[in-house]
Formats: sequence, C-alpha cells, structure tokens
Amino acid sequence: MSVLITGLLVAIAAIALMMKDLLNAVICLAVFSLLCALLFYYLHAPDVAIAEAAVGAGISTVLFVWAIRRTVQSDE
Repeated sequence: MSVLITGLLVAIAAIALMMKDLLNAVICLAVFSLLCALLFYYLHAPDVAIAEAAVGAGISTVLFVWAIRRTVQSDE
C-alpha cells in the first residue's frame, strides 16, 4: 500500500511541475499533501497526518490561491 501511495506522490509531483496554469499546480500540490497525510496515517503517525492535512492541504493551499489571485497576470 505504501508503494502505491509513493508512486502516486511521484506522479502528482511530476504533473504539478508540468502544469502551465499556477492554480492547477496549486491544486495538484494540495492533492500531493493529502496523499502525504494518507501515507503518514498508514505508517501509524496520525498526529503527523493531521498536521500535514491541516497545514499542507489547508493553510498552504489557501495562501497560494490568495497570492495567485493578488498578482497581476500578463498575457505573455
């Protein structure tokens, strides 16, 4: 099970790196963080899993989306 989750983590990270749209990349990183939390829970570290889900998928995603919305976009 942990090998499957680790493979998904590598795939999601590669997809996030290839994204042209920043908002889609942030969504991929949120999914990455949730998969990390799932892996931590599977490895019997529920306190780390909760912290990863709250900070990684929650607060970081909100901050990244807020920063993307506040920046001026150019059409280059």
